[in-house]
Amino acid sequence: MLRDNTDMDLIDRLVVILSKFVSFVSTTFHLGAGATWPGEIALTLRPHIAASLAKEFQKGVILVVGTNGKTTTSLMLKTILEHVGDVVIHNATGANLLNGVVSSFIRHADFLGRITADVGIFEVDENSLPIVLRYMKPSRIVVLNLFRDQLDRYGEVDVIIEKWEKAFAALPKETQVIINADDPGVAYLGKSVPGTVIYFGVQDKTKFLNVAEHATDSTFCPKCGNRLRYDGIYFSHLGLWTCPACGYTRPVPSVSAWPNPLPGLYNQYNTLAAVAVAGSLSVRDTDIAHALKSFKPAFGRQEEIVMDGRTVKIFLSKNPAGFNASLRTVIEQRGQYFLFALNDRIPDGRDVSWIWDVDFETLPKSVRVTVSGDRVYDMALRLKYAGVDTKRMDIEPNLMMAVTDALARVPKGQTLYVLPTYSAMLDIREILTGKKIL
Repeated sequence: MLRDNTDMDLIDRLVVILSKFVSFVSTTFHLGAGATWPGEIALTLRPHIAASLAKEFQKGVILVVGTNGKTTTSLMLKTILEHVGDVVIHNATGANLLNGVVSSFIRHADFLGRITADVGIFEVDENSLPIVLRYMKPSRIVVLNLFRDQLDRYGEVDVIIEKWEKAFAALPKETQVIINADDPGVAYLGKSVPGTVIYFGVQDKTKFLNVAEHATDSTFCPKCGNRLRYDGIYFSHLGLWTCPACGYTRPVPSVSAWPNPLPGLYNQYNTLAAVAVAGSLSVRDTDIAHALKSFKPAFGRQEEIVMDGRTVKIFLSKNPAGFNASLRTVIEQRGQYFLFALNDRIPDGRDVSWIWDVDFETLPKSVRVTVSGDRVYDMALRLKYAGVDTKRMDIEPNLMMAVTDALARVPKGQTLYVLPTYSAMLDIREILTGKKIL
């Protein structure tokens, strides 16, 4: 476990107890989920409390970062470590800013302000990672990918890469970084890391795309700026790449093959990342395999809900690369009934122009589509230009009516595939289950 000069003193513990009481009141009286305010209060009173809380974990803290896959990878890793007997704390609500991470610490502390857990696994917002790293030094960081997402909030991927590069250069040598070798910009970060770097990546030429997607973000060499050459692309800009100008090439991954417990190539990356981390913690392959055999996805990530003899399968799709990956997976499963729900709320990003980078043209002509969400007409227009038959497309601005009508069109025994943005996913889950997540 990493050590620094910040210890849990009496004041820290009192602040944790106070913040824990706030969380208790918030959840008991339905004033909120207690996912951020306890951490915000603790950080205001003790700005460096995250470092002292992180030291409470016997085997350290693992941060998981990337545009897509954070939740699934974190849950896979949690499942593996709990299988071998570790006590794990995880920010399951998805609150992934610094205050959310600290709130997770506090929520799992006892009423004496102590954390008695082996490992902390926390997914972290990509823009907040440098901030989190200023306040704590994790034992491991998992870097999954970087795609365009909420450009109005984050800016282009190059901006994020520059921030990460500076933050990684300041890491202690004890911090291990587990990196996706197939993402050129992400892979290059390994050169900034003072300590151990472990690479994972897909090594299966049968998974190459026949035609490159429109949503490609990092096809230029991160070292010299020239265009990369690909032997094959898996999706977006992830693939087997090299730079013909300077010779910089994809690092050889130490983890490149593992049975995928969930459909979809993008979930193969999540699996490889979790397996790489588990291996670095000396978890045996047999234990990893046994743990993942019964793995269940997180809410909204290929989650299945059965309604009146019909299956609803939810694929959170919040940016071009993620949406294309979801479409590819659903089309491979011969999906025929779809519900697309597009919102532009704060968690989604206010700019929805990204839908024009999604390859809706790959949808089979025979599909039946229902469109809804706050920006229902933007999505309907995009689908019309993609060639979706308007006679087979139903436009319903009211989300509850859209879910009801879409389900009614699905024959019993078949599946409705729901591809929503983040806030729409939460609303749809509440409609289907009657329960709020956040």
